[in-house]
Amino acid sequence: MKKIPLGANPYIYPMPTVLVGVHVDGKPNFITVSYIGIVQHQPPTLSITLMSSHFTNRGLKENKTFSINIPNTRMLKVTDFLGMKSGETLDKSKIFKVFYGELKTAPMIIETPLNIECKLIKVISLNEGNEIYIGEIIQTYSSKKYLRRGYPFMKRLDPILFSINSNSYYNVGRRIGWAWKTGINFKPKT
Repeated sequence: MKKIPLGANPYIYPMPTVLVGVHVDGKPNFITVSYIGIVQHQPPTLSITLMSSHFTNRGLKENKTFSINIPNTRMLKVTDFLGMKSGETLDKSKIFKVFYGELKTAPMIIETPLNIECKLIKVISLNEGNEIYIGEIIQTYSSKKYLRRGYPFMKRLDPILFSINSNSYYNVGRRIGWAWKTGINFKPKT
């Protein structure tokens, strides 16, 4: 089978869709983000990438804290809406019920199944007007109904997945295997 070159594009699928929470001008603000990734397991760190012109960036740099809130598919309309409206022109502080954790300045959304509280440890400026924010995870929060054996269970979380090239949202499908078990009896052809 011949492979077709597609150019230098970040086709990493699926992309999670999250709501990043920050305090800006003394109020909670939330922005929809899909450019997010795990940086490292120990220390537990993750990254988000935002255009440097976003209103949210001011709160990130000012407080050096943020939250990652993972919405479920029932929250699709509000999640999409928050990605289209700037906190500079719309007060987003009353859209959700908000709580705070150990850091006291990273607003988290009660309605989302999973919340990750982060301390900003590094900002990397890119030459195209984007900034990468790396945060150390301080604490993670969830309701019992989204857990299985004490861990977040993907099917119960029902996260929103994003495809940037088709501008489409998806949900999680069925499990197709177990990590570190499914391939245990695989025999390479020699």
